[in-house]
Amino acid sequence: MTEYELTCLGSGHRLPDSRNTILLGNAGAPQSALLRTEYQARRLQLLDADHGIYRFRDWLPLSRSLSGSSAPITYKSNGLARELGLNNLYVTFSGYWPERDALMLTGTFKECEAFSVCGRIPDDFPASLVVASAGNTARAFIHVCSQNRIPAVVVVPEKNLDAVWSPFPVHNCVTVVAAGDGADYSDAIDLAAMIASLDGYVAEGGARNVARRDGMGTTVLSAVTTIGRIPDYFFQAIGSGTGAIAAWEANRRFLADGRFGKTTMKLMLSQNAPFLLMYDSWRLRSRALVHCDEATEKAQINDIYAAVLSNRNPPYSVTGGLYDALCATDGEIFAVENHDARAAAQLFEDTEGIDIAEAAAVAVASLVAAVRDGSVEPDATIMLNITGGGMRRFAREQKTYAVAPRVVVSRAEAHPETVARLVMDAPDGARR
Repeated sequence: MTEYELTCLGSGHRLPDSRNTILLGNAGAPQSALLRTEYQARRLQLLDADHGIYRFRDWLPLSRSLSGSSAPITYKSNGLARELGLNNLYVTFSGYWPERDALMLTGTFKECEAFSVCGRIPDDFPASLVVASAGNTARAFIHVCSQNRIPAVVVVPEKNLDAVWSPFPVHNCVTVVAAGDGADYSDAIDLAAMIASLDGYVAEGGARNVARRDGMGTTVLSAVTTIGRIPDYFFQAIGSGTGAIAAWEANRRFLADGRFGKTTMKLMLSQNAPFLLMYDSWRLRSRALVHCDEATEKAQINDIYAAVLSNRNPPYSVTGGLYDALCATDGEIFAVENHDARAAAQLFEDTEGIDIAEAAAVAVASLVAAVRDGSVEPDATIMLNITGGGMRRFAREQKTYAVAPRVVVSRAEAHPETVARLVMDAPDGARR
């Protein structure tokens, strides 16, 4: 459906996409590097809103469209803007808010990723997707794959299972696997990699999947086409930083488009204290991540308000990753305490009229802090990316379905032979 090539950011080589696997990198690159999509359409032509996320299909790497998608919506804030003294604050909202035509039934912009990633692969794709998640991505992929009958294995830390539910009964083409023994998101990623190494399975790829990043980038496509110009500032909380990389890449495409100005958005990102891996690394302007020991980082993750902001191995150092995005945009990362995030969640609901997810509250708190310390001007055009919202409202108004894992894999079982046996016992519908 979409004409594009992939450019390796390490070598500059152009690569055609593959229909039989998910191309995640260039084996011939001199260093670890992301791929980036180069679309034949230099100018974005919007389709009608009833196309959902696919109204942006000119800049999505698609082989097909799927049913049931909804696009992010952007509106000019009144209540929060007035509270903060901002004249041009725009909210880009992903979630459930029917009055504003926001109908992401899992309440998160991760649906943008899932509809793009699954739209990249053809309907005769020969393998099952394997996806790792801290919670929100799991909900989105379970929903999209179940509704469109796409075989998938979704791996989630057992302690995060309370974030995993579905707006509809889940089809048996989807298998949920939990990583046990106090595993975190990085452990789930490792377990998912073991499963993806088995015959008949393929890694979705996370940040290395151009479809994931370009799907996330539709938040910026929504903002720019609604505002009529590229914003001066982009606010978002980060777990892996993939959404911020996607925002930078979307900004680059709009600069090439030429109709929306010449602004490079300043990335204003935030992490939830005490887990501040990328904040600490960027403060030192270090391309290499500045790690604590694993036990300390896991203890920090257990203490954060927004559990999904917990990736211990984010795409920060890789060529084309978050470090490069921050350098290119003269970006900042804020450290947000739990109590400030909780207060920001209440502030947003009071002033804008809808509940928001914990990660989005961290972003709101960083905006409050930036206004307080003078990091943004009152007349600046600001995009506040609310990556999830309306979930409490959805739970009040609609039926939801619990999603139980088919198996919990303990730390002792997390080796290839045992994982192969456990996964191969999955229902036939979950495998090709």
